[in-house]
Formats: sequence, C-alpha cells, structure tokens
Amino acid sequence: MDLVKALIPDYPWIGQVFLIVLATLTARMLTGIVLNRIERGARLTENAWDDILILSLKKPLSYLIWVFGFSWAVQIVATSAELDLDGLLIALREVLSTGLIAWFIVGLIHRVEEQVLDPTRDADAIDRTTVLAISKLLRTSVIIVAALIALQSLGLSVSGVLAAGGIGGIAIGFAAKDLLANFFGALMIFLDRPFSVGDWIRSPDKNIEGTVEFIGWRLTRIRTFDKRPLYVPNSTFTQISVENPSRMLNRRIYEVIGLRYDDSKQVKEIVQAVHDMLRQHPEIDQDQTLIVNFNAFGASSLDFFVYTFTKTTDWVKYHQIKQDVLLQILSVVHEHGADVAFPTTTVKLEAEPSLMNAD
Repeated sequence: MDLVKALIPDYPWIGQVFLIVLATLTARMLTGIVLNRIERGARLTENAWDDILILSLKKPLSYLIWVFGFSWAVQIVATSAELDLDGLLIALREVLSTGLIAWFIVGLIHRVEEQVLDPTRDADAIDRTTVLAISKLLRTSVIIVAALIALQSLGLSVSGVLAAGGIGGIAIGFAAKDLLANFFGALMIFLDRPFSVGDWIRSPDKNIEGTVEFIGWRLTRIRTFDKRPLYVPNSTFTQISVENPSRMLNRRIYEVIGLRYDDSKQVKEIVQAVHDMLRQHPEIDQDQTLIVNFNAFGASSLDFFVYTFTKTTDWVKYHQIKQDVLLQILSVVHEHGADVAFPTTTVKLEAEPSLMNAD
C-alpha cells in the first residue's frame, strides 16, 4: 500500500526522480557526443592505441551512466516508499559497476592483442605465442578478480570462498591430474617458448612432425606435412625432446662423392677445384664451416666429402641450391677427365704353371 501511495503524482519525490532521469539522459547524450568527437579525431591520427581505448570505453561507460542514474532514482523511490532497499541497491550497483569495468578491461586487452598481432605489422618483431598467452592470462585474471569483488559486494566472504576452493582444489587435483598436467605443460610452452605458432617442429622421441597451428591450454594442434591435423596434449612436451628446424640459422649440405680408381692422379686437383667453386658460390655461407677433403679409399671408389652450409633455411630454395652445387661438382669432375665411380668388381686370372712351362 505504501508503494502504491508513493506512485501518486502528488508526492514531491517525483520531481526528484524526473530530474535524476533527465540528468542521466543528458549525461549519456553528452558523453556519447564527446566520445564520438574524440573517436573521429583519433581516427585522423596514425596512432592506433587511442582508437583502441575509445572503442573499448564507449559501451561500458554508457551503461555505467545508466546504472548509476537509475539506481539513484530507484533508491529515492524506495526511500519515499519507506522500503529498506539501500543495501540491495548498493550491492547491485557495485556488482554491475564491477562487471562493466571488467568488460572494459577485457575488451581493451582483446583489442590490444588484435593490434599487436595485426598481419600488416612486422611479424618478426613479436612472438605470436607469447602475445596469445599473456592475453589469455590477463583476461582470465580480470574475470576471476571481478567475480571475487562481485561476491564480496553481495555479502559473501571471499576468504571462505577461497578456503573452500582450496579444499575442493585438492579433490579436483586428484580427479583431473591429466588436465592440470596439460595446463602446466602449456604454461611451460608459453614461458620457455621452445616453439611458436607457425614453427615447423619434430620430435625424435615420438612420431610428431609438422607445423604448429594452435597452442591451447590443454592441447597443441600440429598440421603434418600430409595436411592431417595432429592433436598433442601439452603434457607430452614436458617428457620429450623437441627439435625446431624453423629456428635454424643455415641448412647443411653434406655429401660423399666417389671417384674411380683410374682417376687417382686427378683427385687432388678435383678436390681443390670443388673447394674453390664453393668459395665463390653466392648461396653458400662463407662464415660457416666449409670442408672439401679426400677422406677414404672405398671398396670401388676414392671418396671425398663436401661439408658446407647454405645461407637460406627455406626448404624449397635449399634443394635448388643443393642441386646446383651437385651439378657443378659433377661438371668439375668431368672437366678433369674423371668420372664418378660405381660399384665394380675386378677378377684377376692367373695361368697355371704347367701351361706356362708348356708354352
């Protein structure tokens, strides 16, 4: 009955509510105008960070104005109607404000992540895996903190919740040890960074080889060279060795070439000519080890080996360079009147002594 009386227009609090609603609408309109002008000005600048801040702030700030305005109006109505809603309204206002602030921060983190990972930026200047990991950790932390603040605003004891969570965490830890192992495996990947999204990796311990497409908190998705997806639990990477060919500085050419025994007199000149050719090759890294030496008397060949490194690490270009090097080595061998050996067997026949005496 008191609430019904409070709604009768003769009561003076209606004017106060009207002014509050009018002030809220005015504040919302002015804030929108100001933010729109700031946004238009920010778009004219080359700096993208001011755009990110304005875009993240617009919606949460507008809703925050509505929350404070209408909660204030409802509080006046409740006071005039002699309803004890102050505690509930304050708690609700704090919960909604906390949620809106968390919304702003999470949106800001997400937009910063998109800006940092923008493909138009220098890809070598950032590590995609690290950015994704930090972004996920920050968003998760903001949500957890906002939830704890909201519980505290509703009158729940945060210390009690944490204590209960600690006891429950022990039980959950035993029940979900594999899930936790994968989580900490992902954490080690993000901290140690043995590989990143886009890297080609392989493991000599497991049948794992391909390009990393995604690193999650539970598993990592790898695209094998036959284009099949391979899903590896992150705990696996804490137990195996991982090679990362994508981070190699050079690619190695190591070949053994066999010459015929009939070409023994040309071996020294051929080895020196091959060495000189590699020293002048534009795709061979002269700062790395370069060896060309005769090193073995084979069963049917005189063997020398070539040990050198290309400047490129690109797989396709490396094989083109290696082909060119091998063809030039073959040309050097032929230019010296020699040839590459192949497996041969020599049979020596001796005449019988009686036949020799008869002759």
